[in-house]
Amino acid sequence: MDKFEILFRGGPIMWPIFLCSIVALAIAFERFFALRRATIDTREFMDTMRQVLRQNRMQEAVEICDETDAPVARIMKAGVLKHDQTKDDIREAIEDAGHLEIPRLERHLSAMATCANIAPLLGLLGTVSGMIKAFAQIQNKKGQVNPSDLAEGISNALVTTAAGLTVAIPTLVVYNYFIARVDNMILEMEISSSELVELLTKHRGGYQA
Repeated sequence: MDKFEILFRGGPIMWPIFLCSIVALAIAFERFFALRRATIDTREFMDTMRQVLRQNRMQEAVEICDETDAPVARIMKAGVLKHDQTKDDIREAIEDAGHLEIPRLERHLSAMATCANIAPLLGLLGTVSGMIKAFAQIQNKKGQVNPSDLAEGISNALVTTAAGLTVAIPTLVVYNYFIARVDNMILEMEISSSELVELLTKHRGGYQA
């Protein structure tokens, strides 16, 4: 039985389940490459920034951030550009930048979660539809049925259930993987941001002294 035969055997409910699988797969590929591009060695980056900031090379720090295509670098840049402002102003600039970066990291993940939740429900809907069809056959023939009369309805019920779970399970696993990666990146950004605020304020205090 090939995939097209399965689609037809499962009935019309199979098409939205198939659509969920396509959407989830497309998001998985897009997020994998997007998060891969956004991932850098944060420790090495912060070591470089720490060395530059301690030497009061603010312009060079901005250039390093511009050359690093990563959320943490863009957040650091927002803070460095406010280095001559108050501690609250620096923190506010970093938070504003973070509010822009976090949605970019989480882009399309809600749609993936929706696919993971909808697929088994669609499978359940197909199951109910298939069982209704099977019982309708029994009613139409006044109970005088053989297994072949019920085969279509039962087949629809089982195929849609299996298809819904087949889509939902790997989609949920991949979704949780991406959520874990995003949470780790957000944690790194928060730690780096706190360190940057302290670096800038300590530097300014020492410079003024």
